[in-house]
Amino acid sequence: MGSTHASPPAERRRLRWLPATLILGVFVLDLLTPRGVRVFPLLAATPVLVAPWFSLAGTIATGVAAFLAALLLPLVRGREPFSLDEVIPFSTFVTLTLVAAGFNRMLARERQQLKNAREVAEAVQRAVLPSPPGRMGPLTVAARYEAAAKEAAIGGDLYAIHATPHGIRLMIADVRGKGLGAVRTVNGLLGTFHEAALRTPDLAGVVRWLEERVREHDVVEGGTETEGFATAVVAELSADGSTLRMANRGHPAPLLVHHGRVRPLEPDTPSLPLGLADLGPPDVPIDRYTLPEGAVLVLFTDGVTEARDHRGVFYDPVPRLSRPLPPDPDRVLDALTADLFRYTAGHLGDDVALLAVGRPEHPTPTPTPTPTP
Repeated sequence: MGSTHASPPAERRRLRWLPATLILGVFVLDLLTPRGVRVFPLLAATPVLVAPWFSLAGTIATGVAAFLAALLLPLVRGREPFSLDEVIPFSTFVTLTLVAAGFNRMLARERQQLKNAREVAEAVQRAVLPSPPGRMGPLTVAARYEAAAKEAAIGGDLYAIHATPHGIRLMIADVRGKGLGAVRTVNGLLGTFHEAALRTPDLAGVVRWLEERVREHDVVEGGTETEGFATAVVAELSADGSTLRMANRGHPAPLLVHHGRVRPLEPDTPSLPLGLADLGPPDVPIDRYTLPEGAVLVLFTDGVTEARDHRGVFYDPVPRLSRPLPPDPDRVLDALTADLFRYTAGHLGDDVALLAVGRPEHPTPTPTPTPTP
């Protein structure tokens, strides 16, 4: 859960060639310009351009290489090179290399501070969302939480799964906002879901408990109401795992993965997110599906479907999951997250929570699920 992904190796390899590419580009530009025009100021700026991506040593080495190139360039064109006692060219290189070094150190400190803040946020997230057991009744279970690359705030994505006297109940949700306010709402929803899942015999009643909890969180000190809400999928699997009942409150549709085919489980009747029930009908629509043996149910937050590639095209998880995959939730989520990071070049724009539940083709006999403590 909650791993921070660095830039892919291919991107780092391309960055290694950045100084040489810039210096070579200046050489080509010099060959295309009149003899009276000198391009050494562009060479002097090279260490500043590479400072955001290179180490301090790499930035200074780039400045030295650019200076040596500036000495060599006039000889290639048959011009008189400037000598080391010419104050302006030499001081320009020294000054800009020092500026680049300072810029590099400033960015390095900011990156370290962001990294530390993200690690703290992920530690809190892991404490709030512990990994579920790998096996629950006749079902196999897996979960993932991936923090956004550009964020250091604690997100509002959550999931939960419990074995209850009424079946195996699970939830995935995305609370509006980030930070401590989102954490309070997440904790409130997790606690409410745990209690409601054990005590309430019908799934619609569980959803109503969650609705009330979100609305209670909307009232802050002074009695003022905020505009908080949470999208969610609340589901229930029968004791043998074959029957799935699900309420979708404005959340991305879960995917049913079975033998290389993917079926989005869209609700028959769309519903508003939790916290906005007053704006819609009072009933809680419940959809019923069959979970066949060998199938994996994949639930996720909108950080998946709102992820984009370098062209701004949104990610679609269906093609990746439509390939032959073992009917194992861990393997399915591994394949999905790997493809997601490949698609986005390792840079998620929003947090991602995933929960997968599989029904093995030949389940081993297991006792009837008992309530979790």
